[in-house]
Amino acid sequence: MIDPHDPSASGPHPARYPGAAAGEPTLDSWQEPPHNRWAFANLGELVPTATIARRRREPGATVRLGALEARMPGLVRRLEETFTDAFLVLCGDEVVAEYYRDGFAPDDRHLLMSVSKSLCGLVVGSLVADGLIDLDRPVTRYVPELVGSVYDGPSVRQVLDMLVAIDYDENYVDPASEVQTHDRSAGWRSRRDGDPVDTYAFLTTLRGSGRLGEFQYSSANTDVLAWIIERATGQRYAEALSERLWSRLGADRDATITVDATGFGFANGGVSATARDLARVGRAVLDGGVAPGGRIVPREWTDAVLAGGDREAMTYEGFTGSFPNGSYTRQWWCTGNERGNVSAIGIHGQNLWLDPSTDSVVVKLSTWPEPDTAHWHGLQTGILLDVCEAIDER
Repeated sequence: MIDPHDPSASGPHPARYPGAAAGEPTLDSWQEPPHNRWAFANLGELVPTATIARRRREPGATVRLGALEARMPGLVRRLEETFTDAFLVLCGDEVVAEYYRDGFAPDDRHLLMSVSKSLCGLVVGSLVADGLIDLDRPVTRYVPELVGSVYDGPSVRQVLDMLVAIDYDENYVDPASEVQTHDRSAGWRSRRDGDPVDTYAFLTTLRGSGRLGEFQYSSANTDVLAWIIERATGQRYAEALSERLWSRLGADRDATITVDATGFGFANGGVSATARDLARVGRAVLDGGVAPGGRIVPREWTDAVLAGGDREAMTYEGFTGSFPNGSYTRQWWCTGNERGNVSAIGIHGQNLWLDPSTDSVVVKLSTWPEPDTAHWHGLQTGILLDVCEAIDER
């Protein structure tokens, strides 16, 4: 393990396996020794791959809503109208309701979009507990390549809570926006002339006032956290996510994460997982950071998430319009409502929703036709809150 406070400990583009040159192997070298020893077992990180399913898919939707359906007449219609692919309600350790659309099976993985951010926040919490990350140190103490960028000055904590003013337009449908340039650098869209060569390079280009203390949602922040995680552990982000979180959940399936040309995981939105395994993440948060495979984060970390962040810092009307006491902390959205609901949220309708008052987790994975609108959020939030009220009646 490297010294996380030694800027010379690793380069900006970690190698994919021990002894490899940074950024290797590439599409031109993966079939050659020594790179083939790694590439033949990890080809999906270099070449698009398709799954050959171990089971034949059964036609039709999977609907097991039990008593919830009786308490919420029209629930299936509401799920269909909000383009739901997977829906699961976990009360304590009991799955009390599941729905999977036609063509989507319970063990299929689904893209989590920005729910991925909350997973990254838990990895940060694990490393803080082990003394490998200090939230009050400046970002550039871990990643000196960011000197001169907007991240030259803010602390890890301020990036974690998205309290940095950045010239970053999170407009998912504008080709000129920074978020689309970010996508192109990460391999999510076709590259354009002049685009940064990878995610690391993209992050170094970001500028802004650097003003601190007011919430600004920026997907770049999460990838900066992932870069810090790589420096603190000496591992690639995907490996740290496995060791620190996924391997401890008792998950049914491996999760996946998209990677850029260097193998850097797209921490802000690239994770795919089953609804059941994602519910296990929520279960661990409600259980004070403990999972079947051991502790993920200290109870103090999950208590802070459930308590919510700085309400005065939350100025995003898209959230406060629904939740006037809302806040954001440690990569989680906190409603501040009477129920104490906390959520991991992703565009196109991804939600990992926690209801501490009933010790329940709700997962809803969707494919809204638009990324992020008040209309779709209103419908989604209505379903989630109604589910919580229905659970109260159990």
